[in-house]
Amino acid sequence: MKKIECIIRPEKLDEVKEALNEAGILGMTVTDVLGCGRQKGRKEVYRGVEYTLNLLPKIKIETVVKNEDVEKIAKIIIETAKTGLIGDGKIFVSTVDDAYRIRTGETGEMAV
Repeated sequence: MKKIECIIRPEKLDEVKEALNEAGILGMTVTDVLGCGRQKGRKEVYRGVEYTLNLLPKIKIETVVKNEDVEKIAKIIIETAKTGLIGDGKIFVSTVDDAYRIRTGETGEMAV
C-alpha cells in the first residue's frame, strides 16, 4: 500500500475531492495547512504598512491506496489541481507497511 499526500491550492479542493471520489477514492483526510516553496509568499498592505506573508494557506489531502493505483491517482490530482502557476503544490508518495480498521479489526488492504 502507498500513502499519497498532496498539497494543493485551497480553491482546488472541491474539484480534486470530486475527481478522487469518481475514481473510487472515498477515504481521505483533508487538513488546512500553511506552507511555502518557490512561491516565496506574497506582500500585502494592512493600514498602510506592507507585510510579507511567507506561509501561504494550502490544503493537504492524504489517502492510502493500492500500489497499482498510485500513478492513476497522482495523474488525476495533477490534472485537476494544475493551474500552471507557481504554487500549484506537490504530491508525495510513501510506503505504508500495514493498516488496521479499529471497528472490525481488519488489516492490510482490507482495512483501507
